[in-house]
Amino acid sequence: MKTSELFDVTGLATIVTGAASGIGYAYTEAMADNGARVALFDIDRAGLDAAVAKIRSRGGEARGTAVDVTDRAALRAAIDDTARAFGRLDVLFANAGIDSPPGFLSMTGERTVDGAFENVSDERWDKVIATNFTSVFTSIRAAVPHMKKNPQGGRIIVTTSVSALRSEAVVGMPYMPAKAGAAHLVRQAALELAKFNILVNAIAPGPFITNIAGGHLRNPETVKAFARAVPFHRLASTDEIQGAALFLASPASTYVTGAQIIVDGGTMLGNWD
Repeated sequence: MKTSELFDVTGLATIVTGAASGIGYAYTEAMADNGARVALFDIDRAGLDAAVAKIRSRGGEARGTAVDVTDRAALRAAIDDTARAFGRLDVLFANAGIDSPPGFLSMTGERTVDGAFENVSDERWDKVIATNFTSVFTSIRAAVPHMKKNPQGGRIIVTTSVSALRSEAVVGMPYMPAKAGAAHLVRQAALELAKFNILVNAIAPGPFITNIAGGHLRNPETVKAFARAVPFHRLASTDEIQGAALFLASPASTYVTGAQIIVDGGTMLGNWD
């Protein structure tokens, strides 16, 4: 293969969950701009329609499905329907996720009552686990039978987080174990599915400006607080994750599985400057 073909995703049938905005939309755009056929899944119907229209305006092939990823039956049906419509399934981005604020500390360092461990409700815990962890399992389980039919296998890319690798004070407690569980699920799936040439990897973003948790990372004070922890002294824009996504979905990564690529501007290093 020529090096110029390493990142060729032309024609690949791709599903992205949580695709209406943020990192999910960035994955979708990266794939569609490079010739993949993309199916956008999201619970936000209006946002989904706008995202599909935007992809098509850029010359991409896109279809949208409104689905709640915590509804296992609906998510599986949506994946099956999409695979039938495309005639195959090559790439799955299991990206849908939510935050669970508040953490036990505020941005200014005070203890929060609602974020205290003993005040995390069953409803809050269940919603975060269902969205950020269980939906990843459901998505992979539904995608695998379709990918096993492909002689070349398939690619599964899960959005985890640097919060899967460390504890956090200002992030709601259920988020960390949910993302850590998803990260370990990636490794387990990669081990089992390697025989079928189904590569399973994760992308662990640091602080990106998205709509998660009601868009609190667009708040200037929140941005300032998070930026202090980044060696670059800034938060990332979502287009800065597209290279990692394209790498994992393309022939450039044929010997990569069970990995978690950290895209965090050096946040995990700590910032002493």
